[in-house]
Amino acid sequence: MLPVDDALAQLLRDAGPLGAEDVAIAEASGRVLASAIAARRTQPPFPASAMDGYAVRGQDIETIPAKLNVIGESIAGKRFDGTVGPGEAVRIFTGAPIPNGADTVLLQEDAKGVGNQTIEALEATPKGRHIRREGLDFITGEPLLSAGRLLDPAALSLAAAANHAMLPVVRKPLVAIIATGTELVAPGDNPGPDQIVASNSYGVAAIARNAGAQILDLGIVPDDRAQIAASMDRARAARADIVVTLGGASVGDHDLVRDVLAGQGMQLEFWKIAMRPGKPLMFGRFDDTRVLGLPGNPVSSMVCAYVFLVPLVAALAGRSTANRLRSARLGSPMKANDHRQDYVRAHVEDRDGELTATPFGTQDSSMLKTLAASNALIVREPGAAAAEPGDACRVMLLS
Repeated sequence: MLPVDDALAQLLRDAGPLGAEDVAIAEASGRVLASAIAARRTQPPFPASAMDGYAVRGQDIETIPAKLNVIGESIAGKRFDGTVGPGEAVRIFTGAPIPNGADTVLLQEDAKGVGNQTIEALEATPKGRHIRREGLDFITGEPLLSAGRLLDPAALSLAAAANHAMLPVVRKPLVAIIATGTELVAPGDNPGPDQIVASNSYGVAAIARNAGAQILDLGIVPDDRAQIAASMDRARAARADIVVTLGGASVGDHDLVRDVLAGQGMQLEFWKIAMRPGKPLMFGRFDDTRVLGLPGNPVSSMVCAYVFLVPLVAALAGRSTANRLRSARLGSPMKANDHRQDYVRAHVEDRDGELTATPFGTQDSSMLKTLAASNALIVREPGAAAAEPGDACRVMLLS
């Protein structure tokens, strides 16, 4: 059986960002920039007030109290067109253009009205105070965001302020999902006496989507060679970048996926991984289409999706998966491990700035309830010795 690290290295050997596409900025959240962008305008485009108050000449309020005549107002979106002269002020609001002749902003709380259109300055305000200079944030042509930047809320707002309506982003990998098994029915259907409700595809799809993929759900396919082959044909016709099969990749008489796909020309890269859960995992290729065959047990398929599918999707989407593993301390003892790498469902909490990971007692690979209660997987190396509470461990955070 292939070690996990070797399998990951082989899986990601030539995986890199896919081609670029332009998308509307409203649809770009969570995408990755395919190329750098620069400012298409200057921000702010004029000297602007940083506060509510009065635009004045600094020399007029060097000595206080000083009386000033209010000759108009400047608001965001509508500037005062005149010029501020000696002994004059313009009522101004945050974000509004500074009028000609003014060089400082007297805060509204530092002034009081003393008559019709007359104020008295109560505090001397140095020249240039409370004014945002033109281009304070950025200027036209200034580089703003680099290729590879994840478009988080701050990056999206910056791109919008720089007047970008469309953004060049890395294309989302298309992940086609095929659930196999005659025993499966869709949620909401009435299972027969020997059937179960299909669940894996929904969790795996969500994992892939969160990693940056778009999903093509090809539904449930019974254990039938012709129907499995037809589903793979549909995935390839849709130009899926990754095809994920669920179940049917083991060695039973009705585990047909590997043989069917091999018969269609798939080049098998590896099969069977030294990990628990998830040993019967398969990886192969049809030219540019990668095929990841996940086990049928619900927990096994989702753990394998976290370990293998997430970094593959992220690599194709241009995302980083750095720091997926974190250091922690065990909250309860663990037995010595055998020759397989274990991914143990656990609950992690922060105790005084240090993560403590407590494994659940039952780790059966069919139990989704335990996985739903877990927010991490404790990663146990092959041959790891027995461990006690407080011993160091590694965890893969799930949420």
